[in-house]
Amino acid sequence: MQPRNLALKVLNNLDLHFVPPENYLAETFQRNIRLSARDRAFTVHLVQGVLRWRLRLDWIIEKTARFPFRKIDVSVLNILRLALYQIFFMDRVPESAAVNEAVNQVRNIAGSHVVRSVNGILRRVCREKEQVVFPPREKDLAHYLSVCHSFPEWLVEKWLREMGPGDTERLLEASNRIPRLVVRTNTLKISRHDLILHLEGKGLSPRRTHYAPEGLILEGVRGPVDELPGFQAGLFQVQGEMAQVCSRLLSPKPGEKILDLCSGVGGKSTHMAQMMEDRGRILALDRSPDKLIKLSESSRRLGIHAIEPLVGDASRNLAEMFRMDFDRIMVDGPCSALGIISRHPDVKWNRDETDILRLSSLQRKILSGAVPLLKPGGRMLYVTCTLSRAENEKVAEGFLRDHREMKWIDLRPDTPEWFSELVDDSGFFKSLPHVHGTEGFFGALFEKQGN
Repeated sequence: MQPRNLALKVLNNLDLHFVPPENYLAETFQRNIRLSARDRAFTVHLVQGVLRWRLRLDWIIEKTARFPFRKIDVSVLNILRLALYQIFFMDRVPESAAVNEAVNQVRNIAGSHVVRSVNGILRRVCREKEQVVFPPREKDLAHYLSVCHSFPEWLVEKWLREMGPGDTERLLEASNRIPRLVVRTNTLKISRHDLILHLEGKGLSPRRTHYAPEGLILEGVRGPVDELPGFQAGLFQVQGEMAQVCSRLLSPKPGEKILDLCSGVGGKSTHMAQMMEDRGRILALDRSPDKLIKLSESSRRLGIHAIEPLVGDASRNLAEMFRMDFDRIMVDGPCSALGIISRHPDVKWNRDETDILRLSSLQRKILSGAVPLLKPGGRMLYVTCTLSRAENEKVAEGFLRDHREMKWIDLRPDTPEWFSELVDDSGFFKSLPHVHGTEGFFGALFEKQGN
C-alpha cells in the first residue's frame, strides 16, 4: 500500500476504536514490511500531522464545503484532512499531487458525485489558500485560539484561566511543534562523549541536551530507531529529556531498594539502574504485561540485571503486595499527558475535564498507598507529564494534608546549576514546552519523617 492509503487506514481505525496511533502504525508497518524507510516516515508524518491540526483542517473544510459538514462520511473526511494537511503544511508536496491522490482515494470508496464534491472542495481550497478566515479573536479569544491552533476549546479555556492569554498562546504553539528524537546514553557501557563520537562516525549529528546530563538530540533520523547504530548494542535508550531529569531528581544510590510504580516500558527504571551502577534492586510495577515485556527486552539490551518487572495495579493495596520497605519510590502518576501533546497529538481529542478529576483522585490514592512502603528517611518522587494544577500542585498539597508523616522538599536550595531553571517559584520541578523547549513535566519530592 502507498503511504497515503496507509495513513488513511490508520486514521479510519482510530475513529472506530481508540488505540494509541503508534500501535496502529507499528502493526501497519509489520504487515507492509517492504515499505521503505522514506515511505514509513511519510506515513507517520501524515497521521501525526492530521491529528495535530485536525480541528483547524475541519474548520477549513466546513467553510469551503457547499453542504453540511456533519453529512461528510468519516472516510471521506479523513481523505480531505490528509489532502489539506499536505496543502497547508507540507511545502514539498505539490498541491496537484495532494488533490489528485485524494480524488483517487475517494473514487475507490464512493460514487461519482462524492468524487466531484471532493475535487471541488480541494481545488477551491488551493485557489483561496491565502484567504482562510478564522473566528474573530477580539470576540471570543478561546474560540479563536482553539480553531487557529487546533486544540479543544475546554482545554484552551482551562489554560487561559491558569496561565493567562500570552503564555497560553505560546504553549499552544510549542505543543504543535514536531518533537525531536532524544536518547539517553547508557553510562553502564559508554560515556556521552564517546557516544557522540560513535554516532558521528556513523554519519549522524548528535548534540547534547540542555538539561539532562546523559541526553542527546538526534536530528534528521528517518528510519526505525532500532536500526540506529549502537541501539542493538545497548549504547543508548530512547527517552525524553524531562523523563531523564526525573530519575536524577530521585537520585537513587547503589545498593538501594527502589520501587517504580506505574513503570510502563521502564525508561525511568533503566535510568535508575544506570545511576545505581546496576547494584541494588528495582521493582517495576505496571498493570500492562506488554509494557513489562518491553521493559525486560530493554534491560537485556542495555545489560541491566537489577530490575524485577511485576504485573500489578498500583492503586490497589500495595502494603499487601509488598512485604518489604524501600529506600526510594518513584510514583509516575497516570495523568492526562497534556505536557507531551507534541509527541502524542491524539491526546487532544481523547481527554476531557472529567478525566482530570478522575485521574487526580487516582494519583492521590496511589501516593497514599505507597507511604507505608517507604522507609523513615526515604524519599518519594511524584511526577506527571501534564500541565494541570488539579493533577500537579493540588495533588501534592492534598497528599501532604493527608499524611503528616511526609515532608515536602523544596527544590530551590542546593539545586545543581543544570537543574535550576526547572524549579518554579514554589520549589516544585516544572518544565513548560513554551519556556524550556521540552516536554511539560511536574515533580514533587517528599521525605518520610521518623526514626
